[in-house]
Amino acid sequence: MAVAKLHGGGGMPMPMPMPMRLLPSPMTHRTLPSIASFAPRRHIIVALAAKRSPKRLKYSTPRFSKEGELVYIEVDPCGADSWKLQPVIELLKQGAVGVIPTDTVYAIVCDCKNHSAVERLRRIKKIESSKPLSILCRSLRDIDTFTMGFPRGDGHGHANVFRAVKQCLPGPYTFILTASKELPKQCVGYGTTSVKYASRKNVGVRISDDPLCQAILHEMDAPLISTSVKGPKENEWMIDPTAIGDIYGPEGLDFLVDGGVRVAEPSTIVDMTGPYPKVIRQGKGPILPWMVVDDEESPLRQDLMASGT
Repeated sequence: MAVAKLHGGGGMPMPMPMPMRLLPSPMTHRTLPSIASFAPRRHIIVALAAKRSPKRLKYSTPRFSKEGELVYIEVDPCGADSWKLQPVIELLKQGAVGVIPTDTVYAIVCDCKNHSAVERLRRIKKIESSKPLSILCRSLRDIDTFTMGFPRGDGHGHANVFRAVKQCLPGPYTFILTASKELPKQCVGYGTTSVKYASRKNVGVRISDDPLCQAILHEMDAPLISTSVKGPKENEWMIDPTAIGDIYGPEGLDFLVDGGVRVAEPSTIVDMTGPYPKVIRQGKGPILPWMVVDDEESPLRQDLMASGT
């Protein structure tokens, strides 16, 4: 290819550049993608994601537009390569719905403040709009913001269990608390005013002790809606990420974080909305002396046991 050089001085005329001939290239007629990816047989492993404006993300709840196949990211369960999770964080902020590991079982999650994402999560998991959901919180401050908090004692026989609860978090417990107005109504269930569902203003809260889950939450602006990844049978949890992708990918799942095969051991659910802490599902977290085991069946108990991680 000839290269034209410019010369000055001496009144000499400037030579005209020679015509340039473009060599054929596969990239001539297309724009470089913002995400570099390698596509294996079933999934897409993301290597790099474009950054978006944090200010814009804070004040907007965009509607996620899915393009292509399920985004699949394999990460060290100990979090040694948690930098790989950045694409997942960006997708969640855009309104994606996906699967991440927790310290108990895998969970389907989305941004709790993105209404369209919450609706999509309900469709993927086939959860009715009247059913409550759980939230994965970043810290105790999130729990104070999005719920009415833990019982602190009132001098009338109600114990102050907040100090005891702090010893359990982060950990494999889901605590049922009364939701505050900061939590969108889509997260606590709506669409009915019957007495049967009068207690559905409650929500399950978790602070997971999993390093991958914590790495994602710490980059978010709000808690994540969370529901367990269950199998076709009752009380059966899916622990193999590949199987989860095969089943939920066609249902509209956007991404999956593979943190290795997990043990099918969900969290222990404790209802904190009554006069004393009631265990309504015994799971990975041990039952402590200040907890009372409750065997009574109720609609709320069944709903929270079905969705809790």
